[in-house]
Amino acid sequence: MAGPHRFHPHLPGRGYTFVAKGVGAMMWFFIFYRLRQDGGKLLGHHPFLDHGAGHDTHGHAPDAKHH
Repeated sequence: MAGPHRFHPHLPGRGYTFVAKGVGAMMWFFIFYRLRQDGGKLLGHHPFLDHGAGHDTHGHAPDAKHH
């Protein structure tokens, strides 16, 4: 049933190709920008978890009871 008539799609015009490459580039630039901003959180590093390491830097004496 294929017959002599086969499907031959036309190539997109130059304008569409140029716009598609520009939009694709903007997408990747945005992805890399967000990865730079939030990449640590995405990979599991949370800055608020580092807070508990040094309680003596809150202005208390090192030998004072804290909490």
